[in-house]
This record gives sequence, structure tokens and C-alpha cells, in this order.
Amino acid sequence: VRKLLEYLGKNLNVKELDETKESLFMVSIRINLNYYPICPSPDLTVGVGRHSDVSSLTILLQDQIGGLHVRSLTSGNWVHVPPVPGSFVINIGDAMQILSNGRYKSVEHRVLANGSNNRISVPIFVNPKPESVIGPLPEVVANGEEPIYKDVVYSDYVRYFFKKAHDGKKTVDFAKI
Repeated sequence: VRKLLEYLGKNLNVKELDETKESLFMVSIRINLNYYPICPSPDLTVGVGRHSDVSSLTILLQDQIGGLHVRSLTSGNWVHVPPVPGSFVINIGDAMQILSNGRYKSVEHRVLANGSNNRISVPIFVNPKPESVIGPLPEVVANGEEPIYKDVVYSDYVRYFFKKAHDGKKTVDFAKI
């Protein structure tokens, strides 16, 4: 995670992932174990509704059943993410979108129910420190780039996300100027 964030940070003019930057990108790490039982009528339900994660990054280990779909940024269509043995899916989250002033885009995704197999996935959410104030990094706007996001306390952002139903990427609008 650290190496990946260092690489992503370089594209944002972040020279070093020091203690301050770590608190913005990766202080809190949460692991979930998601179990999706066989659904007798998968065409009538969704495993998880469309949303983007509030994290900086999400690292996902999925089983061989599949069911994860991401929305294409170019066409808007849903694209199945086929499981690849021994690999992880890495998603940019809303916190990274805000910190990068939109240079990196969080990924809208959903999980479809399956009518013939149980499914398990293990997402690892890499988050800012709850009390961190997230907004466009100074390094990103140093050359006069206008910020498109305001500063927001990360725990307030997360609280807003969990107060409402999954609704695509509308949560990120909470931080827009």
C-alpha cells in the first residue's frame, strides 16, 4: 500500500510520504469479509448497490465467482471485472479523488447477485485518519490550479456517506465547492 501511494503521490507532486501525508492517505486500514449467498432470483436484486468507496484506496481480493462491475468513465456502461487468480483489484476511493483535486477518479461500482454460487470477497479499505481534514493537496494546487473540492473533516464525510442509500458517486458532491 505504501509503495502504491508513493507512486500515486509522485503524480501529485508529493515528494515524500511523510507522517503528515500518511495521516491523509493511509492511517486507518479496515478489512471486511463479504459473503453473498446464492440468490434464487438474481434478476430481482442487487448484491451491493452502485457506489464509490470513501477510502483513499480499496484493495479487493475476490473469489472466482465474479459479480463486481465498474462503471466506465468514458461510456457510462457497466463493465464486469472478471476474477484473475492470485490478483487484487485496486480501486481509487473518494478521499483520493478529493486529495488529488479530481486528477484521480474514484470508481463507481456494484456487485450483482448470483443465482448458482455463493460469493466471497475481501475488501481492504485504506483510509485517512478520521480527524484529518481532506481537500486538494497543496502540492496539487501550487501552480494555480483552482480547487474543485473544499476542505472537509474525513469523519464527517464518512458519516454523510453512511446516512444515505447508495447512490452512485453523489457522496463526492458533498465535498465540492
